[in-house]
Amino acid sequence: MIMNKGRLIVFSAPSGCGKGTMLAEILKDDNFYCSVSATTRAPREGEIDGVNYHFLTREQFEKNIENGRMLEYACYCDNYYGTLADEVDSKLEQGKNVILEIEVQGAMKIRELRPDAMFVFIVPPSIGELERRLRKRGTETDEIIAKRVAAAANELTYAQKYDYIIVNDALEDAVSDFRAVIKAESLKTEYAAEFLDGVMKNA
Repeated sequence: MIMNKGRLIVFSAPSGCGKGTMLAEILKDDNFYCSVSATTRAPREGEIDGVNYHFLTREQFEKNIENGRMLEYACYCDNYYGTLADEVDSKLEQGKNVILEIEVQGAMKIRELRPDAMFVFIVPPSIGELERRLRKRGTETDEIIAKRVAAAANELTYAQKYDYIIVNDALEDAVSDFRAVIKAESLKTEYAAEFLDGVMKNA
């Protein structure tokens, strides 16, 4: 692989697309790191600082915003949530591919701030299959499922704003497709300038 620096990967999917299961497989590879979000909400039982979230005070979070240290952030239910730019950039410099598991609105903010990022959108084989998966969980009412399906249909309208679309029908195939696009990205000429300089010097 030509690249030494890692890639910033924005990873989005509607609820029920199997995003979490895909990430669990992808993260078995030590070359990938899933960014830990920062939040001002209180830790829940069993949650660990730096593992589940970076738990910050409101003052700390707002100071990070003021100092430009938040790659993206949003306020939800009176609490801030966001991504610490320093953590992301540190991992990238170490050669890690950093995955931001993020919803579509946050992804569009990243698109404006970090044109170097690659954007991957996970889609279900169909809306009908998505609804079937949500019902199979058996954890939500018909009303909630209907809202999730409607939200998913809305999120799918953003899919063409992403660089790659992966259909998660069979998990193994979806993970294989993800690895293929990462490989393709690593071979782009825009990331090979330093490598080519070395080849020419040794000619």
